[in-house]
Amino acid sequence: MAIAAPGAAPADAPAILSAPARARRLGGFPRRSARPRGGSAGRSLLQKLTPWLFLAAAVGLLLVFTYWPAVNLFYYSVTDWDGIDLQKNFVGLDNYVQVFTDPRIFAVFGVSLYYFLASFAQMAIALYFAAILSFSTRFSNLFRGILFFPYLINGVAIGFVFLYLFQPGGTLDTALGWFGVTDPPQWLGNPDVVNWSLAGTSVWRYTGLNFVLFLGAIQSIPHELYEAADLDGANRWQQFWAIIFPGIRRVVGLSFILAIAGSLSVFEVPFIMTGGANGSATFVIQTLQTAFSFRQVGLASAMAVVLLLIVLVVTWIQRRVFPDEKVDLT
Repeated sequence: MAIAAPGAAPADAPAILSAPARARRLGGFPRRSARPRGGSAGRSLLQKLTPWLFLAAAVGLLLVFTYWPAVNLFYYSVTDWDGIDLQKNFVGLDNYVQVFTDPRIFAVFGVSLYYFLASFAQMAIALYFAAILSFSTRFSNLFRGILFFPYLINGVAIGFVFLYLFQPGGTLDTALGWFGVTDPPQWLGNPDVVNWSLAGTSVWRYTGLNFVLFLGAIQSIPHELYEAADLDGANRWQQFWAIIFPGIRRVVGLSFILAIAGSLSVFEVPFIMTGGANGSATFVIQTLQTAFSFRQVGLASAMAVVLLLIVLVVTWIQRRVFPDEKVDLT
C-alpha cells in the first residue's frame, strides 16, 4: 500500500475536476454570470451625452444673459418706451433717424478719439516691457506683477483713486510743485485737459492686459530662433523686428481690435470721476443718461444698437485691411 504524502489526496481517490472540465464531461457548458445588457447601453449613452450636457449649460446661460437681452434691445429700439409705462408704442425707425440727425448725439464720439490715441501709447508701453521681460532679467517676476496689478483693480476703485490724484492741491499737484510747477491746470475741471487726464487713467489701467497678451505671445516663439540670431550676430533690436514683432502680429491685431472697441465704449472711469461733465461724456454715458435721466429708453436702445453696429463694421474693416495671415518664422 502506497503512502500518500502529507496534504496530498490518496492514490485511489477520484480525481477532482474543475468546473469547466465537469461541464465538458457532462456535455454542458460552464455557467456565466448574467450581465444586464441595458446597463452598458445606458452608460454608453450617458458618455455620449455628457459633453452635450456641459455645452447645453454654457449655451443656455449665453442665450439667457446675452442673446435674449440683445433681442429685447432691438425690440425696444423701435418703440417709444420710457422704461416705466407698460405700453410700448411702435415708432419704426424714428429713433434711428434721431440718432443720425441729432448732432449732439454723434458729437460725443469725438471724446472716443482721446481714448483711441491713448490706446496706442498703452500698446507701445506694454510691448516695450513685454519684449524686455521676455528675456532673462533680474526681478522679472516682480516687474510682471507690478505691470499687471492695475488691471486686477476694480474700475470704480481706480476712478476714486485718480479722482483724489487729479483734484486741486492733490497728489499730482503736490508732486509737480516739487519741480517748480506752481500753477498746474485743472485736470478735471478744464474741458481742454479733462479728456487727456481720463485717457491717461485708462492707459494706467489697461496696460497690464496688453502686457500679458504680448508676453505670452513672445514666450510662445521657439527659443531656437533666438539662439540662431545670436550666432548670426543680431542684437536685441534686430531680433525684435525680425523675430518678435512678426511672431506676435496676430496678437497685435487683436489688441488693436480691443482698443477700438474699448475707446468707443468707455464708461467706468469718466462716469466715476466726472459724471460726463466738462465735455467728458462718452457715447455710453450719454446713452445711460438718455435712458435713465431723460426716460427715453427706446432712443437709448437705438443708440446702443448703433454703437454695436459701429464696432462690428470697424472690426470688419480692420480684418480686411490687416488680414489674419499665418506667420512662418522659419
